[in-house]
Amino acid sequence: MADTKHTADMSPPQTGLSINRAADNSLLVELQGAWTIEAELPGLEGLRSALAAGPPPARLTFDASEVTEWDSGLLTFLLKINEECTQSQVRVDKSGLPSGVQRLLDLATAVPERKGARREIKRESFLARIGKRAIEQQGTMTETLSFVGELVLSFGRLLLGKARFRPSELWLFVQETGAQALPIVTLIGILVGLILAFIGAVQLAMFGAQIYVANLVGLGMAREMGAMMTGIIMAGRTGASYAAQIGTMQVNEEIDALKTLGISPMDFLVLPRMIALTLMMPLLCIYSDLMGILGGAIVGIGLFDITPTQYFNQTMEAVPLVHFWVGIFKSTIYGIIVAIAGCHRGMQCGRSASAVGEATTSAVVTAIVWIIIWCSITTIMFHVIGI
Repeated sequence: MADTKHTADMSPPQTGLSINRAADNSLLVELQGAWTIEAELPGLEGLRSALAAGPPPARLTFDASEVTEWDSGLLTFLLKINEECTQSQVRVDKSGLPSGVQRLLDLATAVPERKGARREIKRESFLARIGKRAIEQQGTMTETLSFVGELVLSFGRLLLGKARFRPSELWLFVQETGAQALPIVTLIGILVGLILAFIGAVQLAMFGAQIYVANLVGLGMAREMGAMMTGIIMAGRTGASYAAQIGTMQVNEEIDALKTLGISPMDFLVLPRMIALTLMMPLLCIYSDLMGILGGAIVGIGLFDITPTQYFNQTMEAVPLVHFWVGIFKSTIYGIIVAIAGCHRGMQCGRSASAVGEATTSAVVTAIVWIIIWCSITTIMFHVIGI
């Protein structure tokens, strides 16, 4: 005879279980107390021991007369008992259980589990994960190229006067990406110029050449930092906004409504955003260059005894207009990158609120990564051709 008692402390509901072998070689499972999901349900060690001890039992019966309450916790436990008895080829007699439990057990065991239906955790090999990732990236690149191709066709319709969008929205986007971005561009431009000037001036002062801090700040802002910092700012500010706006339209099925009306979402939603950001980025870049030079002047004039006339004359001599044109060219590319990333992720957005957040994050990350990549490519390209 195998006997197992399980009791709980006073905090969770009290559950009791005992297993006895009857005279007719059957196992009697006696259930006591509250069998709920909050209770500490016993394990099956006592049942396994009783099944293994002595000759195989003829059947397994239940006595649930002392059960005070039950829910799905009892049903789960009984299903485990039924599975153990099935493996041991022991018949289960459910007549001693409450009628509701019997009906639920009959329903749960009416259709046997299909082999292979249960999800199995299978660890893929390293090469399989690489291949799967490569296939996903191939699909992503195909979607991106398709989006760019549709955008080119939309721009062609614009040149032919066939693109359909509201001019008032274009001017609204111009205002949002231009004038409303000036405060943050001003702050970041001045701080970047100030940092460049301070780092450079500390080193140049060791040789008595702190006047050349104007060269360092002017060239750095005009060629690289002005355009790059403006692009990163617009990626986090405007690119994320584009992705969230279009993604929310995707969730609300507004884009589907545009397609139903015969209006191209590329013309109506993407094209005005692209035009606005592409037009405003060069202007913001020039403004950022000037703010950076002003930040450098604050450090040079305030800390290293350089007069304002000396600083700005040195800047004009060291930074001809060609360097500003290089920065303007780069900023235009960055504007296109930010607009494509934001609009593309918005059009790819799923149909849930979390998908909008994922699209926004992906738009910012994609834009910043490609800004850095194109900055490296254009820097090397201009160095090779001697500009």
